[in-house]
Amino acid sequence: MPMKSHYSDAPKTQPPARHTLSVLVDNEPGVLARISGLFSGRGYNIESLTVSETEHEAHVSRITIVTTGTGPVIEQIKAQLDRLVPVHRVVDLTIQGEAIERELALVKVVGSGESRVEAMRLASAFGARTVDATLTSFVFEITGATEEIERFLRVMAVVGLVEVSRTGIAAMARGAEAL
Repeated sequence: MPMKSHYSDAPKTQPPARHTLSVLVDNEPGVLARISGLFSGRGYNIESLTVSETEHEAHVSRITIVTTGTGPVIEQIKAQLDRLVPVHRVVDLTIQGEAIERELALVKVVGSGESRVEAMRLASAFGARTVDATLTSFVFEITGATEEIERFLRVMAVVGLVEVSRTGIAAMARGAEAL
């Protein structure tokens, strides 16, 4: 009988997973810097970050952060965010269930002749809206899931993509419960 290694009894590490966190904070100077500093100071990466005041009378903002980590790392991030004074609530939308996630992108395509016609055809197929047109370029606006935006960018790269501006992810849990 072969000897059993103690390493085989060691807990298996969880693979890193993408998580979308929604954070309600007081809208005051320095809050975003403190939150992003928490991530950078501990070596965590922010893949997407969006923030805007959502309750004007109460001066409350909603920050949506997309990050990647193992279960324990995400729990640590949430606990550290919760300890910050201006933070009211931290919710992991990924754990809550299927969240609705959307992103907006402005996409500039330059071309002439057949590539111009193809750019318009592809934009229409993806449901993108033309927000600017010149004799040599288009700027399209597309809203959708990140994967849809990525597919649109890949096909536009073939017909003359020159510039992209993206908002980052805005997310909300499904159902009647509010954050």
